[in-house]
Amino acid sequence: MRQLNGSEILIECLKEQGVDTVFGYPGGAILNVYDELYKHSDEIKHILTSHEQGASHAADGYARATGKVGVCFATSGPGATNLVTGIATAFMDSIPIVAITCNVGVPLLGKDSFQEIDITGITMPITKYNFIVKDVEKLAETIRRAFAIAKSGRPGPVLVDIPKDITAQKADYEPVEIKPVKKYKKEISIREVETAVELIEKAERPYIFVGGGAILSDASEELREFVHKVQAPVCDSLMGKGAYPGTDPLYTGMLGMHGTKTANYGVSECDLLIVVGSRFSDRVIGNAEKFASHAKILQFDIDVAEMDKNIIINAGVVGDIKETLELVSGRLPQLAHEEWIHRIQEYKEKYPLTYHTEALTGPYVVEEIYRQTKGDALIVTEVGQHQMWTAQYYQFTKPRTLLTSGGLGTMGYGLGASLGAKMGCPDKTVVNIAGDGCFRMNMNEIATAVRYQIPIIEVVVNNHVLGMVRQWQNLFYGQRYSATVLNDSVDFVKLAEAMGAKALRVTTREEFAEAFHTALNYNGPILIDCQIDSDDKVWPMVAPGAPISEAFDEKDLEEKERR
Repeated sequence: MRQLNGSEILIECLKEQGVDTVFGYPGGAILNVYDELYKHSDEIKHILTSHEQGASHAADGYARATGKVGVCFATSGPGATNLVTGIATAFMDSIPIVAITCNVGVPLLGKDSFQEIDITGITMPITKYNFIVKDVEKLAETIRRAFAIAKSGRPGPVLVDIPKDITAQKADYEPVEIKPVKKYKKEISIREVETAVELIEKAERPYIFVGGGAILSDASEELREFVHKVQAPVCDSLMGKGAYPGTDPLYTGMLGMHGTKTANYGVSECDLLIVVGSRFSDRVIGNAEKFASHAKILQFDIDVAEMDKNIIINAGVVGDIKETLELVSGRLPQLAHEEWIHRIQEYKEKYPLTYHTEALTGPYVVEEIYRQTKGDALIVTEVGQHQMWTAQYYQFTKPRTLLTSGGLGTMGYGLGASLGAKMGCPDKTVVNIAGDGCFRMNMNEIATAVRYQIPIIEVVVNNHVLGMVRQWQNLFYGQRYSATVLNDSVDFVKLAEAMGAKALRVTTREEFAEAFHTALNYNGPILIDCQIDSDDKVWPMVAPGAPISEAFDEKDLEEKERR
């Protein structure tokens, strides 16, 4: 047992947890911690981001790509509040991060001191748990609890706020061996499992809908075995991409507002919908009263709060997805639904995803990235049309290969997250697919990539508008393009070059193919500015409030206008 100050205890606890990378930005209240971090720079690498929000997104990207807990640092006041969007992003998508902030000294708390903020009060609704440590004797235990909470059950962000005087005070420290955290502590109900098996055996038209929970529980192998045992078509949510191979014949695409017609029609016609680790987001279900109206619904989820929350279910199994699938599969005979599968295959042939092939478009950019990376890359996205095109046209075959803000829909997420992903998986090609509106929000992190020579590829799908909002204005707001036109003099190539990155501008399909080939062979941060048409749209689409069975595309719209 040794006597250490609070900063030393914090760093030792991070080392206990196996933390190798921290993303952050220093300031007065956290100076003691940064001074101690300096002494351990050979054990814990610190990435100084351009903004604290970039640090929180980088910690998130690190966590999504590696499956480990991401860590970010910020000082008091505005430093801490700048983490809020990143913490909320992680919370909505159940991503395990630990945010360490430092506050003013304990005697100054509650006195409106310089750069004082009640960050635990602010983040209470967007964290699994948060702490303010006012006793140095409790610091080590708190840090260990924070990591355990972030990892256990349904993962999520945890914040630990440490007043500055606590980082200087001393206490006894004794190292401990950190044991693996059990994801689900209770026994899974065998009665629930048996009910699930009975429903599956009786179904004639089962459909399997996969969400992000299957990725968080590392259940991809168990999911593939389950799907082929049930012999049912599969669709996924944005967060579920890669849990089930997008190249498998039983895979039918994404479900929901910009899902495939096959998935939307199939779920609308099935007699049993098996939901694996998904929370029934409004963008997935459309009109809740008409969602899967011919089906019984069977839900597998680790969080009992998700049962009957957005959609009333017929049965559910509460538990870790990996364990649940093992238990259910082990009790199922091999099933066959040839006629149903044939009907869904006919839908796939009748309603393929299509786009205009004569010009440079978002879908082409995504398909070319897939072709050149052979599907073996970490794809990060911002939020908007480019995000949906990525989900539609890149065939994800492995978990943790799509990193994107699903629940919160955070513009500005992707560039910071791509830095975190590359730090966590240095041997992987990391591509951030962005829109020009999103890139404007976080482009300062190009400077971070250059500072540390982190070789990420930034692809900006540049249509000079806020594309998804403009699409809604075009279709539902009488083409009144209020505050969505970005057709100004900002030159992304010059901006990237000014920050020290290589940059290319492309206007044709051939130019993009050549530029991306260059990017794959360039050992440093590189940006490709892709000029596309302002009115390219994401198809299919379900109108807000409509049932998903009413998905329409450009051809449907043209036929409707001719009538």
